Amino acid sequence: MNVIDSDEKLLAFCEILQQQPFITVDSEFIREHSYYSKLCLLQVGYEGGAAIIDPMTNIDLSPFFAILQNPNIVKVFHAGRQDIEIFYNLTGQTPKNVFDTQIAAQVCGFAENIGYGNLVRAITKQDIDKSCRLTDWSLRPLDEEQLQYALGDVTHLIDCYKYLHQYMIDNNRLDWIKEEIADLCDEKSYDIKPDEAWKRLRHNTYSPHYLAALKYLAAWREKRAQKYNVPRSSIAKDEVLLNIASAHPKSVEELSKVRNLKAEIAKGRLGEEIINVLHEAAQNPMPAEQCRQDRKDSKVCVPNHEQSLMEMLRMLLRLKSVECGVSAHLIADDEDLRYIITNLPDKTPAMQGWRYEVFGQYAAMMCKGKLAITYNPKKKQIEFI
Repeated sequence: MNVIDSDEKLLAFCEILQQQPFITVDSEFIREHSYYSKLCLLQVGYEGGAAIIDPMTNIDLSPFFAILQNPNIVKVFHAGRQDIEIFYNLTGQTPKNVFDTQIAAQVCGFAENIGYGNLVRAITKQDIDKSCRLTDWSLRPLDEEQLQYALGDVTHLIDCYKYLHQYMIDNNRLDWIKEEIADLCDEKSYDIKPDEAWKRLRHNTYSPHYLAALKYLAAWREKRAQKYNVPRSSIAKDEVLLNIASAHPKSVEELSKVRNLKAEIAKGRLGEEIINVLHEAAQNPMPAEQCRQDRKDSKVCVPNHEQSLMEMLRMLLRLKSVECGVSAHLIADDEDLRYIITNLPDKTPAMQGWRYEVFGQYAAMMCKGKLAITYNPKKKQIEFI
């Protein structure tokens, strides 16, 4: 077991990594009681070896971070968004040249959002031991069983990457996941701006005063969570923020009557802060143009008389997904289908690139009444005519 717990060991390991065409990466962390994830363990594999890096020994991780920025080395993750978020928060950058096996699996005929264990089983015919999955990785020392379990998250990933990468080469699909990988590595996705936090909250009210209150409340909560490194929900849950914005109380007494808001919060320091935030919001209502834009960005609706067409497109999507061995979700979702029906092709990736070739062109034909789906009993297969 190669456990790296000193600067000297990490430098030597990184010299090996510099020579590799690809490395596999995973991390163990805890986040239940904080805003930012606490990195507890780093697992890194390559063809021929693997190691565990222990960041809780206060070693200098910059040599490894430099590896993550090397564009000549492929960094392989499985469902890597949380791992990449950790690296972004520590360095201000996302890794370069990333390959995500969960995303890749969707264009190789595997189930949508397939878990690591199921992917390993499907490709290597091996089962992963799950006995240590509930480990508190911040505790020390970790025993041999725990370390072996952690290392398995990158050693099996080597075979998964090689299989998926080769499949995509053989079937000319390497470009099919570029958009998803680009989104995964987009630094804007991890740069949380408090003034934009309100956009993540689901609502159906578009008045200038309501949206202003929601914006200011969400920004207040975000700044407080970041400052004290606590979960957003420990300050106020989303539902409570929506209720406060809707009630728009003007005093602590009125605030205490807001549904689901704990009395001790309303009457304490947080209650005063909330009232001050709402006073500021009242003086800065959301511009009418921005309210209209926010409404415009909400779901496009399909007319009632075209709901049957929506169902037919869903069926077409499932059939084409099976036919080409690609997860339906990667090709299009219901929102994409709505854009197709309402003749807004520029709004959806489903009408561009490889998605257009495997699905979009057929969807357009169906909308124009130029495509029919039938079953051939002699050939025992679905046909498009």
